[in-house]
Amino acid sequence: MTNILIIYTGGTIGMVNDPKTGVLKPFNFSNITSNVPELKRLNYNFAVHSFNPTLDSSNMTPEIWVELAIIIEDNYNKYDGFVVLHGSDTMSYSASALSFALENLGKPVVFTGSQLPIGEIRTDAKENLLTALEIAAAKDQNGKAMVPEVCVYFDYMLYRGNRSSKVNSDKFEAFFSTNYTPLAEAGVQIKFNEKYILPHSENPLKVYKYFDTSVGSIKLFPGMDHKFVSAVTNTPGLRAIVLEAFGSGNASTNPQFLAILKEAIDRGIIILDISQCNGGTVDLGHYETSSHLTQMGVLSGYDLTFESAITKLMFILGLNLPIEEQKKMIETSLRGELTKLNGQV
Repeated sequence: MTNILIIYTGGTIGMVNDPKTGVLKPFNFSNITSNVPELKRLNYNFAVHSFNPTLDSSNMTPEIWVELAIIIEDNYNKYDGFVVLHGSDTMSYSASALSFALENLGKPVVFTGSQLPIGEIRTDAKENLLTALEIAAAKDQNGKAMVPEVCVYFDYMLYRGNRSSKVNSDKFEAFFSTNYTPLAEAGVQIKFNEKYILPHSENPLKVYKYFDTSVGSIKLFPGMDHKFVSAVTNTPGLRAIVLEAFGSGNASTNPQFLAILKEAIDRGIIILDISQCNGGTVDLGHYETSSHLTQMGVLSGYDLTFESAITKLMFILGLNLPIEEQKKMIETSLRGELTKLNGQV
């Protein structure tokens, strides 16, 4: 029998309508088969670990990411796969963070949720849950997990977790992965895109249990006040900044703006350049408007999502490595989260 652990953190998927008040409220996920009787037909052994109290995903924190990683670590040898039920709003942050926290992962960790509660007549919750369980249980011809990585399943599509972003709050197609091919698509059958899935590691699972939150972000826009940029870069305790630049990493060449960035870098603050565009990649130095950045030591985030950039910085800062080693890791693909200009994933 295949053994799957469902980890219920909270979110819309676990809501039911209270017949007395008409208000949506969390239900006891230990009794999940009463709301999803189809689970019995999967013929899996599954257990449920429910957070108490449950969390709205807007209240997700790095401490909860660590708690999730520890739950997986503690149960790693008992289960073939893990399904994490999570609110959709910050799901891509959590999936990205877990991808960094779980090194040498050899089993699926599938995040899913829903746009409508599981207790509704018309809902995406049941399909998302049932297919996420099937993906978590799927094995190849050698008996190894089909998807040995952290991923997000939503509306028939499976994405690498650290490549996913929530793009719509009104449709069932809530997530997308602009810069990386989906890992699988669920139609009549689940079709896995095997060449895009991370290979199995022969090394034992290694779990990291600290994220440093000394990270900020600046999203550029025309006419941005330099005093605001200076206020961010001079935030006490700040160690790294995600700079959401224009196009392929471009920014203003205003001397005052550049001087603020250079002064921050000279003080040891890491600045990581990613694009505001959903698709494409950063190519520092390709245009004059980004050559100044690379000359002063701004790092390239290539095609990182914002969620992945933030959590990757938190993860690397938490390792307390020498700054030059940190910078090298930031521009290196650790868990398939970025593609360099030469095609390296």
